[in-house]
Amino acid sequence: MTATLSADELQLVTGLLYRLTGMTFGENKRYYIERRITERMKQTGIASARAYLAHAALDPAERQALVNAFTINETYFFREDHQFRALGDQILPEIVRTKRPGDLVRIWSLPCSTGDEPYSIAIWLLENWPMVDAYNIEIIGSDIDTSAVEAARAGRYAARALSRLPASLVERYFEAEHRQYRRIIEDLRESVQFSVVNLVDPASVATQGRFDVILCRNLLIYFDDASRKIAADNLFDRLHPGGFLCLGHSESMARISDRFDFVRLDDAIVYRRP
Repeated sequence: MTATLSADELQLVTGLLYRLTGMTFGENKRYYIERRITERMKQTGIASARAYLAHAALDPAERQALVNAFTINETYFFREDHQFRALGDQILPEIVRTKRPGDLVRIWSLPCSTGDEPYSIAIWLLENWPMVDAYNIEIIGSDIDTSAVEAARAGRYAARALSRLPASLVERYFEAEHRQYRRIIEDLRESVQFSVVNLVDPASVATQGRFDVILCRNLLIYFDDASRKIAADNLFDRLHPGGFLCLGHSESMARISDRFDFVRLDDAIVYRRP
């Protein structure tokens, strides 16, 4: 049976989630919230919603479990691949214009969810960027959801996640396992690093260093204006001067921050740190 939250309890939940993640949830998400709170109550053996919330407020492990329960991990390989084309055709050639062969090129994917996007970047570059072997490419995938990061490191995927990949790439980069699952090959698993990061926590973001390219797609839509501003500043600070930021197709920096330069490429609109 799904717990029914009072107006005060709903406000407590949404307030806690906002402080932890920057994501906003309102009355229109009541059923979604109640289902997930009910699941956490079952897992912890706590009978009342108010007692559960008091427990979560005091227990860091349970707060993380609550965050994991509310993150949205909708993703698949080669999602919004027009940006991958822009990455190989225009963004990386511009980045390496001031680098020497063998220099480090850092690419950050967040939220990385179960790893589909950072592994997609690796596959795309191996298949489509002729200069991929000339530089030291470092790809980092980060997410606030610890369960998603664990799944990303494991690199196991069902058919749905791989549905946009040509069969030849599935055969080349994924090993068949039981029950129609495939696991990304070891070389690629070892080439992508994963970390847990909270984009609205400057200290958490700062641990990752600076990047030449950041792909932060379909996350800002879950934030309010204040959280978007914090996220934008953190993303700006994590870019090297001249570095590029790619957002989701429905997202824009226009009303969030004026710190980035707007750049229109052949296949994508992106943002650049001056």
